[in-house]
Order: sequence, then C-alpha cells, then structure tokens
Amino acid sequence: MAPGVELGFAAAPEGPGGAWRLRSAYFPSKVGGRPAWLGEAGLPGPAALRCGLCQQPCAFLLQLYAPLPGRPDAFHRTLFVFACRGPACYRPAGPGGPFRDDSADAVPEHNEFLFPEYEILIEPEEPEFPADTTDDEQSAEDTSKDAKQEELGAAGIADEAFQSLDEETLEAMAKHETDEEKIFRMFKKQVAAEPEQIIRYCRGGEGPLWVSGENRPEEKDIPNCVCGAKRIFEFQIMPQLLNHLQVDSLGESIDWGTLVVYTCADSCGGANQYLEEFIWKQDHSMAQLYEAESSKRNS
Repeated sequence: MAPGVELGFAAAPEGPGGAWRLRSAYFPSKVGGRPAWLGEAGLPGPAALRCGLCQQPCAFLLQLYAPLPGRPDAFHRTLFVFACRGPACYRPAGPGGPFRDDSADAVPEHNEFLFPEYEILIEPEEPEFPADTTDDEQSAEDTSKDAKQEELGAAGIADEAFQSLDEETLEAMAKHETDEEKIFRMFKKQVAAEPEQIIRYCRGGEGPLWVSGENRPEEKDIPNCVCGAKRIFEFQIMPQLLNHLQVDSLGESIDWGTLVVYTCADSCGGANQYLEEFIWKQDHSMAQLYEAESSKRNS
C-alpha cells in the first residue's frame, strides 16, 4: 500500500530549555537557525552552498529527518535545504536557482543571515472524505458544488439558494471553470483542512500538490542521481513557511508557490556522505498573482 501524506508544522521550542530538541544528537526536523549536523565528515564546502544564479552564499532554510525503513545505511537520514537571500533570484521558476538540497548541514562562517528557528512537528494528514465515499465520486460532486459556491459567495447569495439549484445547473457552472482555476481551487481546498502546514511528505507515494498548472516538470526535467538512479518525489515545502521567515512583501523578497524536492530512489549516499539532490520551484500563476494584488488593493 502506498504511504500516506505526512504534514509538517512550525512550532517554537517550548519553555526555556526547549531548544535542546533541536540539537544534532536528537536528529531534529527544524526551520532556520543553524543546521544540526549528523556528523562532520564529508561536509560540503562554501562553494557547494552558493546560489546557482548570483553565486552568493545560501542561508540554511530547513532540515527534515527522513530515515528509510529497512536501510541500515539510512537509519539516521536527514535532508537539508538552503536558500538564497536575494529577491531577484526568485523570479525565474523551475529547477536549481536560489535553492540547494545537499543532504548537508553547514552555513559558511561568513554568512550571518539566519532565519528564525522553529521545530517541525510531523503528523499524518487526515483523509479528506469519509471511508464510504470514493475520491472520484466526492471530487465529481465537489467540483460542481464548490465552483458554484464560490460564484454565489461573491454575489452575496445565501447558501440556501445554492442548495436549491438542480444538479444540471451545477454541472453547467463547473464546466466554465478553467483548468488553471480548478488546480488552484483544489490546492486551496486541500490546504484549507490544515492551513498552517509547511511541509507535505510522501516519499514513494502520492505526488506533490501543485499550486498551478503552469511550470510543472515532466519526467525528463527531473535529472537522474549521479549514481544513475531516477529521482523521485519525497516532500514539498509549502508557501505558508514564508509567514514564519519574517520576509518582506510579495515581489520584494524571497518567494515561491511551492518547492518540490526530488531525491535518489536508491538513496545512494550511504554513511557520512552528503549528496546534492534536486529542487523544483513552482510559482503562483500570473492570474493568481493578479487576483492576490486586486484583493490587497480592495481590502
């Protein structure tokens, strides 16, 4: 059976001594501060942690403890993500650019920029639909209902009026929804169940939750590992993380719609080795940005 999705949430370390859980000896998952190394052997040098665009040193963004069952050589496996500080480097979408996923744990000594530090708490995602309802049946029903609900809500019509509409009318309204609108609506709906989620983890199971239909990679866009094995989706970083990083407004700071991390299917690194993996940055579509800007002006 395919593994279920696990969600990660940012939480400030509790109490004056709460930061002990974020030390290397406890194999933490965390955001910001300084990385908690698994060991000092084989760490990448400063050149390996520079932005692929501006060549400035990247800051440590987060680390995720992700051991692999049945793999003694990956019993204490952690993924480390680094991010550039330059807003201009976030404008191009796609691979590489301002991010590094090196399965490593060092920020160059001259890099004084640190993100606020949080612990990442992991818990399973709750099923969206009741067990006696199939996903296809529920999705088909929600596609028509949600599309009409959004339109009626904008017009200020009561929900009772929506309930009185016949099924044929609802289906007709849903057909006017563009593919891009549908993808973004489903993204918002999935996230709405746990709006504070910053991580979605599901190695070898369900793929990423895309925020847009634009700039989605094809299989050929995901490079194989240096060992020759394919890379597979492991986890994604959600835009809600930006709320915890004390960054500036849209277009003037670091930004993303979602960051999708692909790792070696064979996890070939082994003990005391830190290997670079692959990150795909997907941005919000232009239509979504226009809608957000319009809402901001009207608020």
